[in-house]
Amino acid sequence: MPPSCPSRGLPRVPWGRSRVRAARFGDDRGVLEVIGEDEWARWRALRLAALLDAPAAFTSTHAEWVGAPEARWRRRVAATHNLVAVLDGADVGMVSAADGDEVDLLSLWVAPAARGRGVGDALVDGVVRWAGTRAVRLEVAAGNARARALYLRHGFVARGARALVRVPA
Repeated sequence: MPPSCPSRGLPRVPWGRSRVRAARFGDDRGVLEVIGEDEWARWRALRLAALLDAPAAFTSTHAEWVGAPEARWRRRVAATHNLVAVLDGADVGMVSAADGDEVDLLSLWVAPAARGRGVGDALVDGVVRWAGTRAVRLEVAAGNARARALYLRHGFVARGARALVRVPA
């Protein structure tokens, strides 16, 4: 075992063999927040941005939701478990989970500027942790290779052309 740094208790790494990685979601600046019905406006902002950014990834459209009244947004948020990813003080991602014998992972989206920083991984992990011992299922658009890779990385397996499922070990 390498000697430790006395001031911090960290292992020493010989010069030239150390590795530094880029900061990732959760490294002090990124958090997941559970939001409820009273924070419907945050969800609205993220959802409308998602529908504009990636319309093929969702079953509803921006046109269907942009003029929706507050009551509709509140009902939508109240019906699911909702996580918002916050990075450097800004809302940068979202996901919902619908409760049941199996949990449905819904509406995952990460803002383009936050992609590649671990936000999607954190959102999937948040739903999987919330689901506990229940299976988690989702659907992913056929051409969405990046999303499919994210879900496969978290143990989901194909159950059909669009459906993926993760059964707890």
